[in-house]
Amino acid sequence: MNDNLDLAGIGIGPFNLSLAALLSKVPQCRARFFERRDSFNWHPGMMLPGTQMQTSYLKDLVTPVDPSSPYGFLSYLVKKGRFYRFINAEYPRVRRVEFADYLRWVAEQLPNLCFGAGIDNIEFAQNGFKLSGDGLDGVHSRHLVVATGMRPNIPTWVERYVGEHCLHSHHYVTSDFSVTGKRVAIIGGGQSGAEIFLDLMAGKRGRADEITWISRRANLEPLDETAFINEYFTPDYVRHFHKLPEQRKPPIVSSHKLTGDGVSPATLQVLSQYLYDTDFLNSDTTPYAILPHREVHLMGRDKGGYHLHMRNGFNNDDESVVADMIILATGYHYQLPACLSAIAGRLDLDEEGFPCLREDYTVAWDGPEQHRIYLQNAGRNSHGVADAQLSLAAWRSAMIINSLLENPVYDVDPFPAPMRWAGDKAAHHQAVAETGEPSKIYRVG
Repeated sequence: MNDNLDLAGIGIGPFNLSLAALLSKVPQCRARFFERRDSFNWHPGMMLPGTQMQTSYLKDLVTPVDPSSPYGFLSYLVKKGRFYRFINAEYPRVRRVEFADYLRWVAEQLPNLCFGAGIDNIEFAQNGFKLSGDGLDGVHSRHLVVATGMRPNIPTWVERYVGEHCLHSHHYVTSDFSVTGKRVAIIGGGQSGAEIFLDLMAGKRGRADEITWISRRANLEPLDETAFINEYFTPDYVRHFHKLPEQRKPPIVSSHKLTGDGVSPATLQVLSQYLYDTDFLNSDTTPYAILPHREVHLMGRDKGGYHLHMRNGFNNDDESVVADMIILATGYHYQLPACLSAIAGRLDLDEEGFPCLREDYTVAWDGPEQHRIYLQNAGRNSHGVADAQLSLAAWRSAMIINSLLENPVYDVDPFPAPMRWAGDKAAHHQAVAETGEPSKIYRVG
């Protein structure tokens, strides 16, 4: 494959898929996206039956910036012939398996996606970025956009034991195992932990001897998806957040944890009702224990099984649990992709290893300004908690396209939020200069 591109995309997940779909209306931009896998497949390991999205289906790949696009979720429903059935079913949220099918449907239509083409190395030369990998020869691009996704978070105390009987939730559905006759421990109190707990309690993997669910959180804490909390997932908020001094950002991001990393209220209700039936109405059930406020700090193994040693944050006691199988619902973390190793030393990274991103999602680097590197799903520290969520995928893609073409192809300035995240300093100083008094109303935007 020989090519000279304007933009090379590394990784084809929802974020680069959104960008590819919105670029379909920009024929003057020669873009191609590369993916190591042979076909599109979104989180196959967590496609548990009945699980739902935590994001509105209107926040799909394209609709927030281009509702006329043929690649929206509603277009998918119409093309599949089930629009009316979907509306009549009145789902409060889209089933995860259906949204995954929508993403796959979009991927099958776009001609600028290359599957089975892994990028192993990216070097910079005078004429741009040179891509090397399986089946690639002489592919150069003026700009890059990298969206290779997060990596499963494996705590250090468990790293040496990961294997057939100790796996991350990322592989839960696609792994072939049975828990019959085993003591099972689930680590992690978020949405994935709740879904796996319910799945195992229902006997979908056989009848366990006992199931223990361990979480660092003080309780089974709900996802906060109320109206004004959702303002954190708007362009207006992200822009104000990006302007903050760097030292102000980490504590704010930490305080927003439950806006995207809690258990959905619907799941908590199902769980509560299930446990009521289990405890009072059904005598033939698997023994279970839910252990909040526990932090595992050490793990060992002998003939008796895995030994988990933890500190109880509620009463400060030391406790331990023995299990035959461990399932880690411990989330994901950002890691700079290996294909960028050759130029990683030229990128501006913060203390946590996150790239320092400008407002248009380009990373600051020591290379020529006319060659840009865009990074998706890497801006938690620069753009806030919304960065890893699907909510702003279309808007971020539009921001990247406008920056790439140096032209406002898409409108990225929706009406501002009802909250004034920061005062307008210019208006304030002008009011003081003209009247001697501070402005009583700060203009937003």
